[in-house]
Amino acid sequence: MLPIQRFSGRVLAEILRRQPPSPARTAFAWQMAVGAALARVTRVTLDDGVLTVTAADDRWRAEIDRARDVALHRLQNILGDEIKSVRVARSR
Repeated sequence: MLPIQRFSGRVLAEILRRQPPSPARTAFAWQMAVGAALARVTRVTLDDGVLTVTAADDRWRAEIDRARDVALHRLQNILGDEIKSVRVARSR
């Protein structure tokens, strides 16, 4: 028997992969990958396989930069090979 958390994540990822690409889908996948706290202080855009993350300030940018590899792996589990890399942009 699988734990519900493991099962529900897989099901949700499969549902997301079947949806057409959109900013809302990308933002939802980002929230699933990094959690609500980081998702609240960031904006994401996806263009040609590159997810650009803009943080609210430099402290959050540094935190996201440190977590970039883990976030990329999680995003690839959620959206597949649609995500090639994660770029952390400077806040403006």
